[in-house]
Amino acid sequence: MERRYILGAAAAAAPVALATPALAQALPEVRWRLQSSFPRVFDILFFTAERISQRVAQLTDGKFRIQPFQAGEIVGGLQVLDAVQAGTIECGHTATYYFVGKDVSFAPFTALSFGLTARQQVAWFRHGGGNELLADLLKDYNAVGFSAGNTGAQMGGWFRNEVRSLQDLQGLKFRITGLAGQLFTRLGAAPVLTAPSDIYPSLERGVIDAAEFTGPHDDERGNYVRVARNYYAPGFWEPGANLHLLINKRAFDALPDLYKHALEMACLEADSEMISRYDHFNPLALRRLVAAGAQLRFWPREVLQAAWRANEEMIGELSSRNPRFKSIMDKYLPYRNDLFQWFRVAENSYDNFAFAAAQQRQ
Repeated sequence: MERRYILGAAAAAAPVALATPALAQALPEVRWRLQSSFPRVFDILFFTAERISQRVAQLTDGKFRIQPFQAGEIVGGLQVLDAVQAGTIECGHTATYYFVGKDVSFAPFTALSFGLTARQQVAWFRHGGGNELLADLLKDYNAVGFSAGNTGAQMGGWFRNEVRSLQDLQGLKFRITGLAGQLFTRLGAAPVLTAPSDIYPSLERGVIDAAEFTGPHDDERGNYVRVARNYYAPGFWEPGANLHLLINKRAFDALPDLYKHALEMACLEADSEMISRYDHFNPLALRRLVAAGAQLRFWPREVLQAAWRANEEMIGELSSRNPRFKSIMDKYLPYRNDLFQWFRVAENSYDNFAFAAAQQRQ
C-alpha cells in the first residue's frame, strides 16, 4: 500500500515518463482499448477515461497507449464488465453498481444508500479493506480494479411532479441504479435501469416519470430541466458514488511491472481530479439550472425516514441470502458507523453553522 502512495506522489510532483531512455527502448509497445460507460457529452466522466489514457502514455514514454471509447462505441454502457471479462476490451471505466444483477455485492463499491461519503469512501478503500474486498469479488469475473474517481454526493433527480409524501412515489417510473432501485421498489415506486445516454429521450417520451443521474454539471448537459422541472436533493442513495477502472486480469498480468505502476498512478490521480472538477463546476451549473426554471426541492422527512428503515431491512434480507454480501456488510457497516460518529463531531458541526452563516450574509 505504501508503494502506491509514494508512486502517486512522485507522479503528481514530476509529470515525466517513468522509463529512462535506455529502459524505454527495451519495453514493449502495448495498445489497449478502454470503454467508458458514459457518453462523451458528460465531459467530466468521460474526461476521466481520457485522462487515465493520457497519463499512462506520458508515464511510459509513449510505449503503453490506451484508446478511450465512449459508451456504445464498442459495447453498451452497461455491458462494460462483460466486455472486460471476455477480453473484448482490455479495460473499462464504469460504476460497479451497474452490475448488481450479477451480484448485489457490487453495490457498495460504488455507493450504498445512507452509506459512505466521497472522503469516507477513500478511507474505506485504502485503509478499511475495501480494495481487498473488491479484488476478491472481481476474481470471479477475470478482472482487477482500481478506484478512479468519485462524483461526491449526488442530487436526488428530476421529477415531472412534486413529491410531497410517500404516496407520490406509488407507481412512479423512476430511472435509478444499483440497490437504490430495490429500495425504491419497497417505497412503492417502479424503478427502471436506463443507460445515461437514454435518460433524456425516456423522460421526453414519458417512458419514465423521473430520473436521477449525478449532479448539476452533468444534469445541465443532459438538458433534463427541459422535460422535468422538479429537482430534488439529496441523492441519499449516492452520498459518494465511486467509479473504477476494471481491467481484464490476463491483460493486466501480462503487463511489465512498470506499466502496471503507471496504470495504478494514473487511476490515483483520476481519483482526486474527478471530484475536484465536480466541486468546482456543480455550484455554477446549479445557479444556471435554477435560472432556467428548475425548482430546487428537498425530500420530505417522511420519505427520508421511510427510506432509512426500508434500507436497513433490505440490507438484512440481502445479507441473509448472499454470504458474500453479508461478509462485506459485516465490515462496511461498522466502519461507516465509526466514520459517521467522527464526522458528526468536527465536519458536521462545522458545516451546520458555517454553511448557514454564509447563506445569511448573501
